[in-house]
Amino acid sequence: MRVLLVEDDEMIGRSLKQALEGAGWSADWVRDGELAQSALGDGGYTCVLLDLGLPRQDGTEVLRRARERGDATPVLVLTARDGLDDRIHSLDLGADDYLLKPFEFRELLARMRAVVRRRDGAAHSLVGGGALQLDLTTREVVVNGAREALTAREFALLHALLERPGAILSREQLENRIYGWGEEVTSNAIDVLIHGMRRKLGADSIRNVRGLGWRVAA
Repeated sequence: MRVLLVEDDEMIGRSLKQALEGAGWSADWVRDGELAQSALGDGGYTCVLLDLGLPRQDGTEVLRRARERGDATPVLVLTARDGLDDRIHSLDLGADDYLLKPFEFRELLARMRAVVRRRDGAAHSLVGGGALQLDLTTREVVVNGAREALTAREFALLHALLERPGAILSREQLENRIYGWGEEVTSNAIDVLIHGMRRKLGADSIRNVRGLGWRVAA
């Protein structure tokens, strides 16, 4: 899954990006509010980690504008501002959660999973229904009750499809959800991923709609 990290501190940003990628997330990192606005406009993010004290445009303004234009991407505020008014203001603007620096990385991952679950309308860690579900905590797929391990990119692809069961997602939409900036994407990368997943999950688990893209059953 793909996350937008908005953090102007070089040391914090670099270490967070490395830790997120080590945990299986594809992380795009920007260092100011205007770049954050531009990145959000491109879309494709599962969630946003947003610092408040940013150059060029404050994090609260980034959040306000995103919500005003109807962007519902989950936003987790990461900041050293510990005042009650700051927390209330961010939440009222549309932040999904608020985490004070310094924090434990494991807690950050747990909060990210929680905001993604709420966006998906799930009270527990399983996304999807019927014979095919995705466990956000263990990053496994559950097929007819049996669990199967997934690579980070397989997990991101299946999560994108299970968010909108029955909807057709194009190659470009899937690439935007899986790959970060600067990552080399070959022309058949999605085809190779889906081929491998069908071998694990069954030939009919992910269906191709010729000329349009792929979907999972509603």
